[in-house]
Amino acid sequence: MLRNTKTSWGSVSRGFHWVLGILVIAMLGYGYWMNHFAARTDRFFHRSIHADIGYVILSLLVLRIVWRIFNPSPDLPVGTPRWERVAAWVNHAALYLTTVIVAMLGWAHSGARTPDYASFFGWFRVPQFTAPDKAAARAYEENHVWGAYILMALVALHILAALYHYFIRRDRVLMRMADGRSG
Repeated sequence: MLRNTKTSWGSVSRGFHWVLGILVIAMLGYGYWMNHFAARTDRFFHRSIHADIGYVILSLLVLRIVWRIFNPSPDLPVGTPRWERVAAWVNHAALYLTTVIVAMLGWAHSGARTPDYASFFGWFRVPQFTAPDKAAARAYEENHVWGAYILMALVALHILAALYHYFIRRDRVLMRMADGRSG
């Protein structure tokens, strides 16, 4: 089934979840690697690839949010305490919002630095919405990095919550995102 139901995630939502999850985690690791190891002669290349994947993530995230608006989330299991429902909603909203903010700050950084990271894998130029400005580029980059640390924490919390549901609650919250079956 493509669409979500009241009891499970559809294949489109599951696809967005896993593709974006893998891309975001990979980007967090790649960004950490780029910023915490000695400067390299191919630094521009790596940052450009990082930006290209960031544009993909932002595009997929916008599509996912639109899909989610028209495909309500499955209900949590009966008996889920109110605090867990609120925590789940807050974590999901924070994941979406923080991912958008981090991606937008990266995009702003691209336009503010010279040379920019606008070439999308050499196929075309991504329009930039900021003008070259060295001080602004530093500020965008610094906020992008801090946002990425916040995103890391939110991703870790999300994974821990999924494991909590699987190992402690023993419900199908995690598995219905994996296999799409009701539970």
